[in-house]
Amino acid sequence: LTIMAMIILTICSIVMFLASILSKKMLNDREKNSPFECGFDPKSSSRIPFSLHFFLITIIFLIFDVEIALILPMIMILNFSNLFMWSMTSIIFLIILLIGVYHEWNQGMLNWS
Repeated sequence: LTIMAMIILTICSIVMFLASILSKKMLNDREKNSPFECGFDPKSSSRIPFSLHFFLITIIFLIFDVEIALILPMIMILNFSNLFMWSMTSIIFLIILLIGVYHEWNQGMLNWS
């Protein structure tokens, strides 16, 4: 049993070693090896001013993405919960969402300029 395990371990080691050698690229391309930074030149200074509007759009997207993940299970819970409590929870949650969208719209965060 021990000899069989050693043979299998040796074969696996040889296969992993050959795979790592064969998968190496021989030619290094400067463009492919440089990091992609969302359309910005990665070779320039990293201390240039970044538009705050892009950051705020990203945060708004993440907030609404998480809220969608919270809304979808509410539909499945409908069969297992009290209808009045489910309705009140859903309405309160949606009102909070609508207040947030109204606030962002009122502050001009949804205007792309």
